[in-house]
Amino acid sequence: MEVVMKFNNILVVLNPENEKQYALARAVRLVKEQKSEQKIHITVFLAVYDLSYEMSALLSSEEREEMHRGVITQRTQLIQPYLEKYADPNIEFTPLVIWHSNEAEAIAAEVEKNAYDLVVKYTKEEESITSLIFTPMDWQLLRKCPTPLLMVRDGDWKHQRRILIAVNTSDDDEDRNHSMINQQLVALGIDLASNLERGNVHLVTAYPPTPVNMAIDLPEFNGGEYEKNIRGQYLINMKALRQQFGIDEDHTHVKEGFPEEVIPEVAKELEAELVVLGTIGRTGLSAAFLGNTAEHVINRLSCNLLAIKPQKQDS
Repeated sequence: MEVVMKFNNILVVLNPENEKQYALARAVRLVKEQKSEQKIHITVFLAVYDLSYEMSALLSSEEREEMHRGVITQRTQLIQPYLEKYADPNIEFTPLVIWHSNEAEAIAAEVEKNAYDLVVKYTKEEESITSLIFTPMDWQLLRKCPTPLLMVRDGDWKHQRRILIAVNTSDDDEDRNHSMINQQLVALGIDLASNLERGNVHLVTAYPPTPVNMAIDLPEFNGGEYEKNIRGQYLINMKALRQQFGIDEDHTHVKEGFPEEVIPEVAKELEAELVVLGTIGRTGLSAAFLGNTAEHVINRLSCNLLAIKPQKQDS
């Protein structure tokens, strides 16, 4: 398959609470691995805000603006050592500090303005439950960001370099976009793998368990036959998808259960470095929110996440 994906214009969100900037380290490593022939642009982004500056009635608007500029200048200077640490002849760094009370809105606005290929952001890992801990701001960003969003948990990347792509291979007539969304996700995952010399791409889908109420309400209901038919449908669609992209059969995982259980379980079994997940697969009112499934999957992951908002399709 021809490789078309290159990350040429990346926005890295700095984490002011952590001296180690995992997101920046990850973005720089990604750039080096994709071996681009042209110079890559990384914007190092920080949103700053201090409510006390806004609340003071003693300041004129001009004085307040001057204080904003002073804080922005100071923070921009503090970013410089990171840029020097990761200096590379093939990377052009631009520090960008802005005054904004909502980091997610500020990032989304910047992405809309400058057409980034990728946003990279650090998110915490809670050691006690070994899963990602998303702040309310992270969730806002997942909802608002139109660009692929790489959520980095720490600096410990695995040697296997496995990518697990979550797809939906049902025949659900209510959402005919499944096929298009699957292709977007797999194409991006495959291109990423090819660029980064990662041949180890896996696909996973979860098919629904037999409804208990059907077995109870319908004495003639054959649960085994139902499960076989549903699984067969998912397997046929998965086969078509994997063959389209030249993925080996043993790299596809079709499992009974709910996506929020199956996807993290398979990711853990494979020791995946990265899970690729579509965050919104519908249009209309439901598109204003992340689906519950995506939220639950993300909450249970213990690896890096590449969240893709599927491109809008013409009706």
